[in-house]
Amino acid sequence: MQTYVSALSGGALIGLAAVLLMATLGRIAGISGIAGGLVSGSARGDRAWRAAFVLGLVLAPLCLLALRGSDGIGTTDAGWLRLAVAGLLVGVGTRIGGGCTSGHGVCGTARLSSRSLIATVIFIAFGIATVFVMRHSGWKI
Repeated sequence: MQTYVSALSGGALIGLAAVLLMATLGRIAGISGIAGGLVSGSARGDRAWRAAFVLGLVLAPLCLLALRGSDGIGTTDAGWLRLAVAGLLVGVGTRIGGGCTSGHGVCGTARLSSRSLIATVIFIAFGIATVFVMRHSGWKI
């Protein structure tokens, strides 16, 4: 039961954050765009809210760790090579897709953007295919 409550609570908070960002600043809560604008320096006039958003992403699991003794993230047996390759593929996919799962999957689908709906279906399909290949093909990184 605890898993359902935490998942529902987390999803509601993500939705609330997306709605508040759109309502207050007129911006889409796409993490890659927020972080990319912060790192590239192209977002000169709105660095403060971007920095606060990214800082919140970093501090939230640390607060959870302090309150519950667990960061809620879990563990993985994946090695550094697998994590590096996965991160690289996610980054490349984000650039090719013109956004990330948060921008397309959360915000874009809520706005009924056809581009985002298609991107989200593709994200999910490739996620399913990746899990299938990694679990059933014997191919390991």
